[in-house]
Amino acid sequence: MRFGINTFLFTSPFTTRSTGLLPKFKKWGFDTIEIPVEDPSHINPERVKAALDRNDLVCGSVCACMSPDRDLRGTAQQQKTGLAYMKALIDQMVILDCPSLIGPVYSAVGRADAVPAKEYAAQWKTVVKNLKTLSKYAEDRGRTICLEPLNRFETDFINTCDQGLKMIKDVDSKALKLHLDTFHMNIEEKNQAKAIKKAGKLLGHFHACGSDRGTPGNDHIDWKPIVAALKSIRYKGDVVIESFTTDVKVIAKAAAIWRRMEPTRDEIAVKGLKFLKKNIK
Repeated sequence: MRFGINTFLFTSPFTTRSTGLLPKFKKWGFDTIEIPVEDPSHINPERVKAALDRNDLVCGSVCACMSPDRDLRGTAQQQKTGLAYMKALIDQMVILDCPSLIGPVYSAVGRADAVPAKEYAAQWKTVVKNLKTLSKYAEDRGRTICLEPLNRFETDFINTCDQGLKMIKDVDSKALKLHLDTFHMNIEEKNQAKAIKKAGKLLGHFHACGSDRGTPGNDHIDWKPIVAALKSIRYKGDVVIESFTTDVKVIAKAAAIWRRMEPTRDEIAVKGLKFLKKNIK
């Protein structure tokens, strides 16, 4: 099991120049970094990979940033744009030697329409079709896609582990797995540990986030059964801290971070990693 940090805590967008953050992440004790690639043109994957190698780090995951024009249940153009964007990310992942594309790969973040059941069913079929295409593209390149349920304020489409597993079943590709996040589960799941156990071997990626998007461990989440559940399914993937602060203005607005959760963002990373290593390893 490896411990990682999502770079949104420190910068947006992540560019090739952002690799200047890597020595700090390594010094703190992280094994991997998670890069939200907001646009493929923002990074030179060869140079990013070289910087990772110099710092003895790996890119454990690339996070898909699903803007309104990238939507696998949207208009024909939005679907086309979304697929092209994520295929480009997968191509970059091959160069980065990154195994997993993660996040809400099915729809634009912030789209919460509460559509009638008939329309929802039609959207579901559209997403299944598009994820079949994307999963085949990933499988042919030895990559995995990890689909993340989001809370009700960020999507009306896939909120729970059960919904995520149903999508995975309908797509029926060995390249498609589940990505669970303690922040979203804290809102949507009756029991986080049970959701993790239900995901089982299909759990491909895990975000360890505080209940308020702050430091894991400095919050009200009951971490003991979560850790026990991860151990019970023999989870061996990355455990990544994905927290946001008011320091990165564009992400703070997108994630509705209106106040400072912790004294500094460095503390979120350092204290969060210390907590996770102590309680999971």
